[in-house]
Amino acid sequence: MNMGYKSYEEAYKLSLENPEEFWGKEAEKLHWYKKWDKVLDDSNYPFFRWFVGGKTNLCYNAVDRHALGTKRGTAAIIWESPETGQSRVYTYYHLYKEVNKFAGVLKNLGVQKGDRIIIYMPMVPEAAIAMLACVRIGAIHSIVFAGFSREALAGRIDDAKPKLLLMCEAGSRMGKIIKLKGIVDDALAISREKVEHVIILNRGLDPDFPKKEGRDLDWMELLETKGMNYVEPEVLESTDPSYILYTSGTTGKPKGVLRDTGGYMVALYASMKQIYDCQTDRDVYFSTSDIGWVVGHSYIVYGPLLLGIPTILYEGTPVYPDQGVWWRTMEKYGVTCVFSAPTALRILKKFPEKWIKDRDLSSLRYFFLAGEPLDKPTYYWGAEALGTKVIDHYWQTESGWPILSNMPGIEFLPIKPGSPTKPVVGYDLLIVDEKGKELPRGQKGILVSRAPLPPGNLMTVYGDDERYKTTYWEVFPGEKLYNTGDYAIEDEDGYFWVLGRADEVIKIAGHRLGTREIEEAVSSHPAVAETSCIGVKDEIKGTVVIAFVVLKESYESSEDLKKEIAQVVRDKIGPIAKPKAVETVKMLPKTRSGKIMRRILKGVYEGKKLGDLSTIEDGASIEEISAAIELMKEELGKKE
Repeated sequence: MNMGYKSYEEAYKLSLENPEEFWGKEAEKLHWYKKWDKVLDDSNYPFFRWFVGGKTNLCYNAVDRHALGTKRGTAAIIWESPETGQSRVYTYYHLYKEVNKFAGVLKNLGVQKGDRIIIYMPMVPEAAIAMLACVRIGAIHSIVFAGFSREALAGRIDDAKPKLLLMCEAGSRMGKIIKLKGIVDDALAISREKVEHVIILNRGLDPDFPKKEGRDLDWMELLETKGMNYVEPEVLESTDPSYILYTSGTTGKPKGVLRDTGGYMVALYASMKQIYDCQTDRDVYFSTSDIGWVVGHSYIVYGPLLLGIPTILYEGTPVYPDQGVWWRTMEKYGVTCVFSAPTALRILKKFPEKWIKDRDLSSLRYFFLAGEPLDKPTYYWGAEALGTKVIDHYWQTESGWPILSNMPGIEFLPIKPGSPTKPVVGYDLLIVDEKGKELPRGQKGILVSRAPLPPGNLMTVYGDDERYKTTYWEVFPGEKLYNTGDYAIEDEDGYFWVLGRADEVIKIAGHRLGTREIEEAVSSHPAVAETSCIGVKDEIKGTVVIAFVVLKESYESSEDLKKEIAQVVRDKIGPIAKPKAVETVKMLPKTRSGKIMRRILKGVYEGKKLGDLSTIEDGASIEEISAAIELMKEELGKKE
């Protein structure tokens, strides 16, 4: 499949030189109530508007187009919940009926175009149905990961000012019931903004959950009393917002990424074919993410449904009830394309390969990874164990879809393990120094993109245009550059290597080292399952490296082993990067999204007082953070 292009270079060149032609051609393949007047309006820098004057509806394109066409009986959403032992398949027609019914509930509760709805739900089909119902009527959904603390939820309620909050009374994680109603009640008690109603999907997991008379409504009862058979999709401007998704900021205040409708729809639809090489009548897509994250929005819900293929909505972890659960799911449904995170593969790498080898994974064509840099040892392990193409790619909540990737739907480029390959169509990427001046290939610097960004990227920060400008576009005065905030290098072949967040660069005795480089070296030791390397203060060098290491099940910690690991870093990078200490720990403290709590590692190691915990790790509860701090103190023998 080459999408009509002879090569990646040809497609990439056209996307930069003539974005109107490139993206206009993709947009033609979708449904528009009115065609656009202009593909790109870049007259108001740095606010780029796509398909201006065009009118469409995201839900119509993702659901009605298939349900009322040739895909009526094709699987749309496949729900697999090892947590509750349930599976459910929704065909496109069934999904169409359910989405209309719930859109009717929203309409009858007075929800209008532009109203915000917060969704605080685990991985249940009703959450995806609610998302689609919102965009059907022009309401703006804002999903908060079900597991975020009351403080994080309250902050988002205050920023979005929602009309309704949708939730489940409970979720389940590793077989343990996670009660959610108390978190929501607490969040609404401390938030300044209040909501008219809380709609609760009662899963029967927490029979005694508290109810607030008048405010709290039952999901199933509402479907009976206020549901509708058909709700006309709202005819929306391409530039109308579809959703807000909060991402962590460096300040305590959450940053609401605001997404448009038409540009996002076109970018996702094109990416399903160009990047993920999926075809309408062939593929089954499994993104192991959560709808609370951008990957869940783009590649559990909207992307696969826009293409008209089945998408798996998975409630659970990769290791419950056992380490074979993902592979059984892939075998059961004949999954062809997986999108996961390096963290998950690193967790699974700790266990015997028989869990994988015992399954028939012959349907698997690609295993895409993103979320943090993919280290070489994990890449090699994955490619060998899975027997399929493992593709590392890189993007952000802000971008909505990949920035760097191999694009096998156009041309499969040679893989360089550790590199997410080359810029995706539409992104004019370069590496610059701290003043925004372009650096020659081979030099480390900050990864930026020239304007304009392709469709699908954030329109602005919700309610804060100034923050959008200062965070992303005014970091390098006088230069029209989008700042990714990541540290990277472009090699002589034009491949990019992402080295970690620019603020995670460790400066040692005048040298700048990305944490990623050091972690990659540590990971190459056969005993290492997972690692996180941080810089801590040192009287002489200013900063030194401490490597926190989780060993594979078959290894035991010893002083000799620690020396060996430190020596590997010295051999691979040089004496400057050699860790001052290697600390073996049973586990690394992580947020629910799988991100390592680096600030906690650093704070505990340096013996700091860890002040206001709620802003330390965005989204983690104070209890989780406290538990992580205690665990690390215990592991490191730093108990008071």
